[in-house]
Amino acid sequence: MAAATLPVIDLDLFREDPTSQAAKDECLKAADALITYGALVVKDSRVTEEDNDQFLDILEDYFALPEEELKKDERPEYGYQVGVTLENTEKPKCKSDDVCLKIIEKLEASERPLDILAHGADPKCRFFWKMTEIPPYKTAFPSLNMPNVIPEHFKDSWASKLNKWGQSMKNAVEGVAEMAAVGLGLEQGAFKDSGRYGPHLLAPTASDLVKYGEKDTILAGFHSDLNFLTIHGRSRYPGLHIWARNTGKRISVSIPPGRNLLVQAGKQLEHITGGLIKAGLHEVVVNEKTVSVIEQRRKNYPDRPLIRISSTFFWHLSSDLDLAPIKDLKDRADTLKEAHGEEKDDYPTLKVGEQVQNELRYIALMA
Repeated sequence: MAAATLPVIDLDLFREDPTSQAAKDECLKAADALITYGALVVKDSRVTEEDNDQFLDILEDYFALPEEELKKDERPEYGYQVGVTLENTEKPKCKSDDVCLKIIEKLEASERPLDILAHGADPKCRFFWKMTEIPPYKTAFPSLNMPNVIPEHFKDSWASKLNKWGQSMKNAVEGVAEMAAVGLGLEQGAFKDSGRYGPHLLAPTASDLVKYGEKDTILAGFHSDLNFLTIHGRSRYPGLHIWARNTGKRISVSIPPGRNLLVQAGKQLEHITGGLIKAGLHEVVVNEKTVSVIEQRRKNYPDRPLIRISSTFFWHLSSDLDLAPIKDLKDRADTLKEAHGEEKDDYPTLKVGEQVQNELRYIALMA
């Protein structure tokens, strides 16, 4: 397994002057990174470690509550798209996706993810916090646009802390969406405007490392994300592996310290580019580095919960938008796939909300 040095994209260059040559070059770099790796690191001076730490602290404290308290915040009737999802609920899509299983089969044994076929539902919990601009029209997908849940024990601080960190990540990922559009030869607002009313989610995951801290435990089985772009802050515990397109290599990823965030391509971006950009395949597991950090945290922070929080934000296209490949990008994708001996995929036109609901059924969050 290799350690990844993903391309670092300087969002500040773009924000200062998107028309400058330096910014245009950075946009091409962003698009190339997404095509090649399905992922990149974005540097944004508006991001602070302090905000991330405060966010991680409140989520650790929340998920340390007894299960009966957490269950009060479940909303299964909305496909768990707001509130909490408890452990052993969400299933990796690849368990039931023949295309994904074929990808695993083609990998060398040493580069494969941990065995998802022998793995049940993921032992992680999750909390979904909407960060959506309410559309000025009646949406056909109200179950994807429901009001937030505020935990009783944190009613005075929950919204402010989640919104603060969530807004930082939303600002950054929308900047990446603009840069990727420019780098792909589109108008700057092509992606961002299409996601203005998307059901964006601040979606931290939590893994109890007292229960699930043994080496080679799967915390989030091999999968790709269903949305457009996913952005992550730094976790306190390593364990993220990605697979870059056509390399066949499992890559261990860490986000550099400082004002950096990790961005990954999702299925909506794959669909709209006709497969020119592929949704990034990844897993989260307990590896040797995770075990080492667990021991360090036990020693240095004995009063803190041993819970791995991933500060994840899912950025979506608007639910009522028609999702269809952009012709020029699909033509480029077909050329690239032919060169690499890849099969050409079918990306039918459908509403974004339909695509989301279809994916949720795969991972057992919606009936």
